[in-house]
Amino acid sequence: MISNCRVCETIIQPFMSFGKMPIANGFLDPEDFTMEYFYELKPVFCENCLTFQITEQPDPKKMFHQNYAFFSRTSKRMVSHFKSYADWIMHEYLSSPDPFVVEIGSNDGAMMENFSKNKIRHLGVEPSENVANEARKHGINTLCSFFNLTTAEKITSKYGLADALIAANVMCHIPDLHGVARGVDHLLKPKGILVFEEPYLGDMIQNTAYDQIYDEHVYIFSARSVKNIFNKHGFELIDVKKQSTHGGSMRYILARKGKRPVSPNVDRQLAYEDNINLHLQGTYDRFRERCELSRKDLVAILQQQKNAGKRVVGYAATSKSTTVLNYCGIGPDLIEFISDTTPIKQGKYTPGVHIPVRPYEDLQKCYPDGLLLFAWNHKKEVMEKESNFLDQGGEWITYVPQVSLIRK
Repeated sequence: MISNCRVCETIIQPFMSFGKMPIANGFLDPEDFTMEYFYELKPVFCENCLTFQITEQPDPKKMFHQNYAFFSRTSKRMVSHFKSYADWIMHEYLSSPDPFVVEIGSNDGAMMENFSKNKIRHLGVEPSENVANEARKHGINTLCSFFNLTTAEKITSKYGLADALIAANVMCHIPDLHGVARGVDHLLKPKGILVFEEPYLGDMIQNTAYDQIYDEHVYIFSARSVKNIFNKHGFELIDVKKQSTHGGSMRYILARKGKRPVSPNVDRQLAYEDNINLHLQGTYDRFRERCELSRKDLVAILQQQKNAGKRVVGYAATSKSTTVLNYCGIGPDLIEFISDTTPIKQGKYTPGVHIPVRPYEDLQKCYPDGLLLFAWNHKKEVMEKESNFLDQGGEWITYVPQVSLIRK
């Protein structure tokens, strides 16, 4: 299937297909099985603007709505990370007498709460009503809306211009980045900054972390693609900062051209990307081959566990797990259930393959023989929390960067 690049309109062709996919966060009840929505998940790489993207993204209203199933506060590590992120913004960029900060995709307010506690004027922009309401419960000023030029105009008319516009794991969700850039240009003060951090393309490719590819992630960014996209709107990349979150992320800092100094980090990162050939189509062809091998190995190890009469349970019903389960064809015949701490997911079934999602307490009652770690990006945090599992002879099954068994 041939399509046009969302960024530069160049004609591009997918280098692989994950097949039919459901909404990644679309956890559902049995009565909804027959009405489940599917789309074709096909990643592409544009050799012109060097942007990695998917060809088809479902209507945003199918993904972000009043029953959105992800809450930032469920991860202590992310809450801590957002505090560090906010503290860094306050220290580095909020020097005006009465600063104003806006966050795109503010979720349940875990980031914005840090500005609120420091008496800094703030506004979260969140399209999913249920998590926006959760943010309001924590005293966060929140607007339930998608971010674009129209939203930016509403914000400036009520609050004035912003010193900083920030985001975390959100910009990659928005198909119309040119619309976002126009909104950013309207909303920011002349020396205002745009800061966002996202899963990093270089890490995804090197770790064969194909589960980063799902409906919400319409883009997986590199420094080169971010530079190219926002350059069209008068912004330049002034710094980049590597992050350990989500299995490898990058923080991008942008400002209007000539308004702030450019860090040497930018050229260093661009040179690194050239060195690992992120700009070449062949890199993505080899990535496809590694994905196919990972799928084969993961299914084989789960089948071995089943043949040996062992129980395997999934750990964390993540968005990323939807890609793994459906791409690999893993269902309740191989995984008994998935344990998750998010109340809105409990009692539901996973998208597409319909594995039951059960409360964390069910896992603690009777440990299985094996735990398949879907929340691999929180591996350290999870392993510390579940040390008793290995002590009792359990085995972890992981698939990033390669399929493996972890025993004590």
